[in-house]
Amino acid sequence: MVERNKQVVQGFFDAVSERRLGDLPQFMAADVVDHNKIIHGEADEPGAAFEGLRQQLAAFDPLIVRVEELIGEGDRVVARVTQRGVHGGTHPRMPEPTGRSFENEAIWIFTLADGLISEIRAVSDRLGLFLQLGWEWPTAD
Repeated sequence: MVERNKQVVQGFFDAVSERRLGDLPQFMAADVVDHNKIIHGEADEPGAAFEGLRQQLAAFDPLIVRVEELIGEGDRVVARVTQRGVHGGTHPRMPEPTGRSFENEAIWIFTLADGLISEIRAVSDRLGLFLQLGWEWPTAD
């Protein structure tokens, strides 16, 4: 089961990097819960991660996620990845496209059920992303 789960996670990242949004249901449950919203303001409901990923790919083209390491135990897979891309597209919750590139590291934690990703948690170097893209530093409200 652990090796199969790792294959599902690798397939998920391959589909994202290759912009194959139509293939995501092969890897993610329809009611997948994303605990770390990909885009601030993403709807807080099961399945919203599909739209969040679509918006992320609209803002970053290319967006490549290279899997550096996969660790699996039981129904969980942890992925250490390097993400790189170019901010060339628009998104309602991001600044205007800068045309600048970025590369950062992230850790994604997936829970799988019935061979599909059912939960996502992730952390990444967001401040490094802001610095590389020349975005305004976020402020506390």
